[in-house]
Amino acid sequence: MSVNHISDVSFQNETGTGTVLVDFWAPWCGPCKMIAPILDELSAELGDTAKIVKINVDDNPESAAKYNVMSIPTLLVFKDGQVVDQLVGFQSKEKLKAVIAAV
Repeated sequence: MSVNHISDVSFQNETGTGTVLVDFWAPWCGPCKMIAPILDELSAELGDTAKIVKINVDDNPESAAKYNVMSIPTLLVFKDGQVVDQLVGFQSKEKLKAVIAAV
């Protein structure tokens, strides 16, 4: 499975069911660029067990405001539409795997 880009319009639909890791990012963010290949690898490893999506905070300020995203990258883990965990800053693949496995 690949990492999909979502928008304010599609946010609720994309995070409403199952386990979803949402990466709030921006193109100018250094740590966001560093975590991108990790998210791609993790998405491939997880297959259908969890979905990983990215939302650009510059283009989609409504979702960032709704979830009080103050710095990026911020990673929110949703389970059936509800936030169950939040990570801020660069994270290792092992840490992300553990957080998703705990859901």
